[in-house]
Amino acid sequence: MPALTLTKPPTTPAPDLEHPRTAGHVSVHPPTEPDLPWVVQRGESQHFRVGPDLAKLLQALDGTRDHQAIADTLGSPWTPGDVDHAVRSLADKKLLDDGTPPRKTRRVKLVPPLTIQFTVLKPDKILLRMQPLTRLLSHKAVSVAATVLALGGLLALAICSPDLTAAVSRPMNPYAYLAVVLGILGTTAVHEFAHGAVLTHHGGRPTRMGFMLFYMSPAFFCDVSDGWRLGKPQQRVQIALAGIFVQAVAAGGAGVAALLVGQDSTWRGPLLVTALAIYLTCAINLLPLVKLDGYIALMSHLDISHLREKAMTDALCALSRFLFGGTYVRELSHKPWSVPYGFACLLFPLYLVGTALTLWSGMLQRLGVTGSLLFLGGVGYLVWRLAKGFWKLCTSARLAGAPVARIVAVCVLAAGLLGFAATAIKLPASFAAGYTVSADGKTASVVVPEGTSTSLIAEGADVQLRRNGLLSRPPIGTGRLTSSESTARNAPLAALIPVSGGSDLLPVRAYPLALDAVPAERSGVAEVKAGTHPLWKWLAVTYLSPLLPN
Repeated sequence: MPALTLTKPPTTPAPDLEHPRTAGHVSVHPPTEPDLPWVVQRGESQHFRVGPDLAKLLQALDGTRDHQAIADTLGSPWTPGDVDHAVRSLADKKLLDDGTPPRKTRRVKLVPPLTIQFTVLKPDKILLRMQPLTRLLSHKAVSVAATVLALGGLLALAICSPDLTAAVSRPMNPYAYLAVVLGILGTTAVHEFAHGAVLTHHGGRPTRMGFMLFYMSPAFFCDVSDGWRLGKPQQRVQIALAGIFVQAVAAGGAGVAALLVGQDSTWRGPLLVTALAIYLTCAINLLPLVKLDGYIALMSHLDISHLREKAMTDALCALSRFLFGGTYVRELSHKPWSVPYGFACLLFPLYLVGTALTLWSGMLQRLGVTGSLLFLGGVGYLVWRLAKGFWKLCTSARLAGAPVARIVAVCVLAAGLLGFAATAIKLPASFAAGYTVSADGKTASVVVPEGTSTSLIAEGADVQLRRNGLLSRPPIGTGRLTSSESTARNAPLAALIPVSGGSDLLPVRAYPLALDAVPAERSGVAEVKAGTHPLWKWLAVTYLSPLLPN
């Protein structure tokens, strides 16, 4: 019988605290100007401000000296005890070498709570070659002209408001739709290059660029965290706002172009939609409640690193004290507005996800099983974030000395309130579909993609017909289903997505529809009414039923 060999389980690497060495992925940057802090960089994008004593300690940790030798090297007032305490703190922050090989730069990075970044290139060399162009564009006369163009575009949208309303409330030609999408994506890419160009202009180095999924929406990014090494806060503000300014100028150009091409031009609508979409992007980017340009500008102006995280910590402490009691220390005690700002930062991402799910819910429903799975994934992530946040709230309260009985009582009360809301709140349910009307207006149908569960489609159900617009879906008619029996056929794209023209390409199931009046549009979206239900059942009826077999 072979001997049984016992092996030790693998242990987590630990740094040598007796002869410490600074990790290879850590860099120490001296101040760019007198009276400014030192900056410690970990990896490509994490920067920490430290005092000169701690920075010089990091520079002295070469792995060959013990605490006494390090204290002798640094001189008074350092003692071996001070070195020991500082070294253990640096080890906790993962700044010391623990023998682990340095990680390769990851192309894909998850940024909580709901952003995935895909690095495509390192733009520093490209932007260095662009510096002559950057200097030219930063000239005062050019900046004034660009500002006038950005404001002129807003005036153009106001003048063309009737055409703009019509453009966002009806399907768009596929080629025009593609042009709008490419225009928005193109200006977004230039937006990110503008961040990097201004950072390079001020002597910094952008580390990576690429595209990302930001709260389920596609976008681009440029990592300009190296801007924290710059001495003047206004330089970092300029870097943060450069992209918004460039996009606003592009939006102004599209708006003015729409005004100039004339009312009869087929491109007036797409240009107006492009201008509006880019202006809305700029407005969202200015909001300082998520990690967008407006937040970075505010953080830079106040010269407080990790402002949002500190404010959210203060808000959670205030909430925990109110619910559970306990003793807490605020991160920004000198800023009386940090608690309300922190609450806004905590709630706004939930609002963003909820709004995205609401805006996309109809289209996701019309995609059948795939759309429902995507929607449930978004809702599941939202619930997980809420549950994780509440658990963190409870554990931090316990560490702060809150009584266990009070924590348990609050949890039971919260569960009771959720249960009450799920049963007491009632909402009208509807099933998202499309509709078609024959050329002679005598035959109409409600259509759904092949494979979609139709458990909510019942004979006699009321149907609301809507124009399938890009941003608006105004009602244009009503009707009732005359049968729950369907036939297989093809339908135009406009029955499910806001694109006009083209042949009947989509395989669908069609249900006969009796119209109260023939709508002006021969195809569009439809809402099949499915009654009023408690919140829990409304969610199940709306988003779980498409997952059920027919």
